[in-house]
Amino acid sequence: MAFEFPHHQIASHGFARVGAPVDIGAAFDILDEAPQDVSAREALLDEAFGPARFLKTCERLREGRIPARGLALVAKGEGRLIATMRMWPIFAGAGRPALLLGPLAVARDCRALGLGAAMIEEGLARATARNHRAVLLVGDAPYYARFGFDARFTRELVLPGPVERERFLGLELTKGALEGAEGRVSGAGARDAVAMPRRARELARAA
Repeated sequence: MAFEFPHHQIASHGFARVGAPVDIGAAFDILDEAPQDVSAREALLDEAFGPARFLKTCERLREGRIPARGLALVAKGEGRLIATMRMWPIFAGAGRPALLLGPLAVARDCRALGLGAAMIEEGLARATARNHRAVLLVGDAPYYARFGFDARFTRELVLPGPVERERFLGLELTKGALEGAEGRVSGAGARDAVAMPRRARELARAA
């Protein structure tokens, strides 16, 4: 989905704002996800994608795992959670650490505020500050091109399931990080013992 991005609030492609809450207008902040945000986050993802989200190929890289440290973000405004984005440790082929971006979701009534782009900018800034070198995602190529994502970085990579190749994109946070990347993309995050039984129930609901 496309969002109008307020360029005067966050520097484009600079990834300069790290850690501190990001002000979107006067009312909304981008913050670290907290345990009490789980229910609202899941409700927002259900609204945005429905139960079929658990059947997506990228979910095979996330299921039963913990997001990358410091890279599970939410946006809050007027006392409610209005956006969520998480990034996950993966291997972009054998021995090549990277991150997987997604899912990203914004509440329907807040999609004209630039929150999607702001979440991505903040996430990439934090990932850079934590010395991550590359990010992969599956998404709308024209939208993500503004952040530097391109399908040329993933030509020789294979996801654990079907995907439209033109939507399988990569970004180098460090120049050359995806040079020569090839082979199967695999999950690399720590296992989440609490999430695994819940994920099994979600998959049954989506089937």
